[in-house]
Amino acid sequence: MPPNATAAPKPADLSEERGNADWKRSLGIFAAGSILPVSLLMVWQVLGDLGYISELLFPTPLRIVEAFARLAGSDELGGHVQISLIRAAAGFALGGALGLAFGILVGLFRISERILDPSIQMIRMVPHLAVAPLFVLWFGIGESSKILLIAKGAFFPLYIQTYFGIRGVDNKWFEVARVLGFSRIQQIFKLVIPASLPHIFLGIRLSLGLAWLGLVVAEIMGSTSGIGYLMTDARQFSKTATVFVCIILFAVIGKAADASVRWLERRLLKWSDSYGG
Repeated sequence: MPPNATAAPKPADLSEERGNADWKRSLGIFAAGSILPVSLLMVWQVLGDLGYISELLFPTPLRIVEAFARLAGSDELGGHVQISLIRAAAGFALGGALGLAFGILVGLFRISERILDPSIQMIRMVPHLAVAPLFVLWFGIGESSKILLIAKGAFFPLYIQTYFGIRGVDNKWFEVARVLGFSRIQQIFKLVIPASLPHIFLGIRLSLGLAWLGLVVAEIMGSTSGIGYLMTDARQFSKTATVFVCIILFAVIGKAADASVRWLERRLLKWSDSYGG
């Protein structure tokens, strides 16, 4: 080998370099996204310490951290979080599964669209707070009414996005599928659903957000456990720091769920060549 020649990098070395680059990019994104919230928290703390804002209405970040530590140390917080997660997961699974099924049905068959879509769109316009008292009357104040209220919120985004995803598939692909002799089932699982996945994942993310909204409404309307109940109980006794803890918990858990869906989306949609900004 000539003296100035260099050895080609090994696949393991390339993989390690790529991993380091991805880690640095993720760290840079996290640092950039942290600038605004960290700055706001610092200003909030300083204004609270100087007495420019009322600590009864806006407790400082340090007081909120102290309230969180107190709740976490008493084992009270973990039980409420677990109950809320179970409710949200059950309601999202029910509403999301029905939304996906109805979206595929209405998207594939025009007769289903004519029969079902007008009624579904009318029900979609009914607010959560309007149907919550009815759910309590029909199903009581137990878990059934709460899960169904969460499912109502999770149903519609996934239904609409699945429907539009299917209708957005290029008709030429169906012609190719017919030439290849695909059956109707094969068209659905090998063509329609894969081509609709970007819309379906968007629907999942929107459904998660509305499922959290339904959870808050359900637990505030009538509950003896969960994060929403803890927040309502704290409000009645003017424990503003605890209310902020509950709000932050809703935000953090919701963001974690959304990030998980985005991670799965990136893994399953590597073939999608979309604009990245």
